[in-house]
Amino acid sequence: MKLFLNKTSPYARMTRIVVLEKGLEKRVALYWCDPWNDDEQLLAENPVGRIPVLITDQGTALSESLLIAGYLNEQQPTPSLVPEDRKEQVLHRVGLGQGLMDASFTTVISRKHLDAQANGSVLSQRRSRAIDRTLEQLDRCINRYSSDIDITLGDISVAVALEYLAFRLPETAVADRYPNLEAWRNAITQRTSFMTTAFS
Repeated sequence: MKLFLNKTSPYARMTRIVVLEKGLEKRVALYWCDPWNDDEQLLAENPVGRIPVLITDQGTALSESLLIAGYLNEQQPTPSLVPEDRKEQVLHRVGLGQGLMDASFTTVISRKHLDAQANGSVLSQRRSRAIDRTLEQLDRCINRYSSDIDITLGDISVAVALEYLAFRLPETAVADRYPNLEAWRNAITQRTSFMTTAFS
């Protein structure tokens, strides 16, 4: 298999963490690219021009990080990143993590490519409120991290979103405002899969 990715995309990082957590690193070759410069190889596989993209052993191109994560999870069934006995809880957390990731990423891209007026728009303010509400909910409900419990896709999604906030939007001051969440992030990101894939 072949994975198209870069080092600053939270979606690509989430997918790469899944590769590592599932023990699939020897089966997945990494292709580093810049989707903003219309990489020809990327566009040949995914005309939308977004990463990550996974090329399966059969040569099929899969896009969208959650779809890729689900596919990779099935390649090595145990332990599952979406265990049946906790499926609803895990998928709920995946949704929160993905929503936080989307709002954060769109905020970063808007700031980079739009003018000040657009960045003060109703949509911008709505994204900011969504980030705050999601952080508040996660801070209330997050459990203390234990390395004795298998990591889930929900954990990965939330942790990557928090790492992206710290990387690109430090003014959200998660460490000061949400101490439970920050303690959880600091603990879970000690895993090798997170240290290996740190944003840079």
